[in-house]
Amino acid sequence: MTVFWSLVRRDLVLTLRQGGGAGMALGFFLTVLVLLPLGIGPDLNFLQRLAPGALWITLLLSVLLSTDRIFAPDYEDGSLELMTMGPMPLELVALAKSVAHWLGTGLPLAILAPGLGVLLNLDTLLFGPIMLAMVLGSLALSLLACLGAAVTVGLRRGGMIISLLILPLYVPVLIFGVAATNSVTGVPELFGPSMLILTAISLASLVLAPIAAAAAVRAHMT
Repeated sequence: MTVFWSLVRRDLVLTLRQGGGAGMALGFFLTVLVLLPLGIGPDLNFLQRLAPGALWITLLLSVLLSTDRIFAPDYEDGSLELMTMGPMPLELVALAKSVAHWLGTGLPLAILAPGLGVLLNLDTLLFGPIMLAMVLGSLALSLLACLGAAVTVGLRRGGMIISLLILPLYVPVLIFGVAATNSVTGVPELFGPSMLILTAISLASLVLAPIAAAAAVRAHMT
């Protein structure tokens, strides 16, 4: 576990030095939320109805922005090859990179999303539920992003291919994340089931995504 957390810390430090991660994602997040009301118009009621879905879609796209940097730097400088031969299983390496990506991108945005949702007239009743749902959902997004990055490691313009591969896997997270958020002001009885399904998706991704990502990296490195 010491090696695991050392790898997580290393990836976080590299992300900060390269100027990516939370800073780039937050800049994109803010840009979309500022421009969206200008494009839609001053209808506050419509913006309020639109806010949960818009926040979730913006979170999803923000996570995608830095996906191709999960494995690419290590592949380019040869570190990835050393990791495949190191003492830590490659599955744990993939999990560490997913956790670092989540801590550097998904989690900060999930925490900041309710405050930024004020730009879309987000209902104050949704602040807590949308933060909770996004914290759970963003973990699944980062795990699936790691899988896409592993499949496309070493490919030129892998970012576009990653988007095509991962977006279908993101759809369930988006559906149940928005459903959990909207149910608070719509049908409160649906909040619990939606959150349970969202939790199940995150747990399934936590188990399966690192295994699949490790297999993809091994196939590419051999």
